[in-house]
Amino acid sequence: MSKPTIDADHLRGQLRDNSVRVIDVRRAEDYKKDHIPKSVNLPLAELLADDSPDKVLAIAQRLGIDDQTPVVVYDDTFGALASRVAWTLQYLGHNDVSLLDMTYSQWKGLGLETDSAENAPSSKNHAVKLQPEIMATADYLEKAKEGKNVVVLDNRERLNYLEQHIPGAINIPYRTLASEDKILKSKDDLRRLFKNRNIPENAEIITYCGSVGTLSGLAYYALKSADYPNVKLYVRSFKEWKGLNKPIVKQENANYWDLSAE
Repeated sequence: MSKPTIDADHLRGQLRDNSVRVIDVRRAEDYKKDHIPKSVNLPLAELLADDSPDKVLAIAQRLGIDDQTPVVVYDDTFGALASRVAWTLQYLGHNDVSLLDMTYSQWKGLGLETDSAENAPSSKNHAVKLQPEIMATADYLEKAKEGKNVVVLDNRERLNYLEQHIPGAINIPYRTLASEDKILKSKDDLRRLFKNRNIPENAEIITYCGSVGTLSGLAYYALKSADYPNVKLYVRSFKEWKGLNKPIVKQENANYWDLSAE
């Protein structure tokens, strides 16, 4: 796997020598107004409409991505939407994919180049080499969470977690992963955060969030940035878990819980 994130300077260098495919996952109307030069548009909703490997393969090929193409993904939503797209490409077997370490608003705020030309790259061929070791299904999670060195990580807001969650899960709200000007804290700060929450480096970690794996996708990349080797995304997340009538834990009077110490 490539580095989980890339900074603006490195991306600008790659853009200059045309060695990268940049994916903007905002809505089409936002992309059309302006975007990072040479980027292509893949609204997250298009991916989520059908994220089967065949469909994702067709999208990647249409966007001019072959097995060797370095890919950088960005959004304007604190990195969560970009994370979901990057993870999906990685699951397909594309190793060279990174998140831009800032949002599009932050990019513009720095006065960096933007463009409004729509890009339609010529299509490429891409192989499929699925990476099942980075995905957890509901059944897998249900069995795995009973294991000794397995951590289930809920990345929703604290109140949502308190109201109901998967038994045994610990809560690290997605907002705690970011720094003021980057989608993720520094590697050292992330390692400190995970250590403080007693997450062993050699644990198998399964992240989940509310429904489509965006917030937990960001946590997946946070853990990868902190060099945690064994991380899986429960991509269908809590919505599916509840729909399957799997066991949940409810916190009585969650609305009265004292969140001041958080």
